[in-house]
Amino acid sequence: MNRIFQKPGNAIQWFDPRGRQLGYLAFILNRITGMGLALYLLLHLIMLGKLAQGPQAYNSFIETVHHPVFIFGELLVIFAALIHGLNGLRIILTSFGIGVEKHKPLFTVLMIAALVSGVYFAARMIAR
Repeated sequence: MNRIFQKPGNAIQWFDPRGRQLGYLAFILNRITGMGLALYLLLHLIMLGKLAQGPQAYNSFIETVHHPVFIFGELLVIFAALIHGLNGLRIILTSFGIGVEKHKPLFTVLMIAALVSGVYFAARMIAR
């Protein structure tokens, strides 16, 4: 049995990057972004439910989401989606035997692409 599951407190080791290789760091990153996107989806559904309460609720919601905290949260969602999606693409490719020998450079290139794309989105959001 895996030693991580022997004690409930050891689950935090799933996210501990110390002493790990790049492949495991990619796995940790996928876990974190996946959980963040799932949380965002839950919050998004809750907010959509509030919007069904009528025009006044909608207007109140629009005022709320223009707050800088929400804009920063949107940026986090964009970065998480880019990282999770591009890392998932790498996993799909290597699952089909494409780029298995080069999965580390592929991960690096895709994460740089996620960073560049995220910065582009951030610049566009801030400029509006």
